[in-house]
Amino acid sequence: MFDLLSPRQQLVQIMSRIYYGGMTTLSGGNLSIRDEDGGIWITPSGVDKGQLTAADIMYIAPDGTATGLHAPSSELPFHRAIYAQRPDLRAIVHAHAPALVSFSIVRKVPDTSIIPQAQRLCGQVGYAPYALPGSEALGKNIADTFARGYDVVLLENHGVATAGTTLLEAFQRLETLDFCARTLMYARGLGAITTLTDDQLTLFDHRDNLLPEFEAVTHTSHERELRDSLVEIVRRACDRQLMISTQGVASARVDANSFLITPTDFDRPSIDNEQPVLIRDGKREAGKIPSRSVKLHEAIYRRHPQINCVITAQAPYITAYSIAEQAIDTKTIPESYILLMDMPKVPYGSQYRTPETVAEMISPRTPVILLQNDCVLTTGNSVLQAFDRLEVAEFTARSLIETASIGKHVAIGTSEIDDLRRAFAHLMG
Repeated sequence: MFDLLSPRQQLVQIMSRIYYGGMTTLSGGNLSIRDEDGGIWITPSGVDKGQLTAADIMYIAPDGTATGLHAPSSELPFHRAIYAQRPDLRAIVHAHAPALVSFSIVRKVPDTSIIPQAQRLCGQVGYAPYALPGSEALGKNIADTFARGYDVVLLENHGVATAGTTLLEAFQRLETLDFCARTLMYARGLGAITTLTDDQLTLFDHRDNLLPEFEAVTHTSHERELRDSLVEIVRRACDRQLMISTQGVASARVDANSFLITPTDFDRPSIDNEQPVLIRDGKREAGKIPSRSVKLHEAIYRRHPQINCVITAQAPYITAYSIAEQAIDTKTIPESYILLMDMPKVPYGSQYRTPETVAEMISPRTPVILLQNDCVLTTGNSVLQAFDRLEVAEFTARSLIETASIGKHVAIGTSEIDDLRRAFAHLMG
């Protein structure tokens, strides 16, 4: 488990995720953990963030004594200042994610109410005025903003600082805010967008996933193979930036009465094959809590015996269409239309209030749908087919959004679509 790693190893792992996730540069960003004794573990100054090792991490004792091979980060003053103002916080992340830098240099904060998970994790975003990097003035500006109760603070003309009770939580706030920033920029390029009200956000807080429990005494070979498949596909989705650590659900049918689904509140990149939850006859595997969307997946499997996998994901380009008022046009290239066909959008809240209604919208001619202000939902007769549709949906959305800078897209014509339907009827249902 991540929490059982040493502070050194935690800092190295999270910096690697930030750097290789494209959220900072070789020289940019810094992370810290406040120890039980009040000391601070912090990343060093002037060391390649892409090659950081445990030996590079610095320790600053409560009396200010530094131990380690390097100088501590030049931003140590603002880390100290935040911890002094917020004794409840145990970890801080600072990074220069390009999308968040974009917001910082136009001096606006990203709206986290575009999807419920983001608002619940990040809350409202604070804003700290500019000051010289590494200065006590910058530390005061940032700490004063955190002192007002924010856990995420945009730094004017600089970047972002996030904090949490653990380093993983602080990182997840950074990653989620970066997702929001990118998705908002893509969606605003499409025109008007929708956000969620407080009443709509409360729908996410349901506990319908607390199903009755049953003891899974044995696990068939088929079920164990499906566990491996789900783990591999979730990890691949994270590598492909189709999921982030806090968002994305995958499930797979085991038999007519049972399916596996990923759990709630887990770190997607580090999923293992013990974590998927077996659902059988409306009950959950004892000791495990499935995703909040378990009732939706259950309704789909019950209505569609040919579907063997369901994936819901918040990939940024396709999610931009879920928050934009403009509909997506899948008639871009043959592959897009063959795999996605027409992609309707379901009003927000349906997945919580009436999952059976969402299941009814899915058919062999509608294998992919958008859930407004939430995600894309893909289905398939196998895990790979559902994942293929997720990738194609994201690539199609990206192509359309990036086309805007070079001209207006021209869709495949009606007669060509008819030809595709005849030629690929075996794939399109």
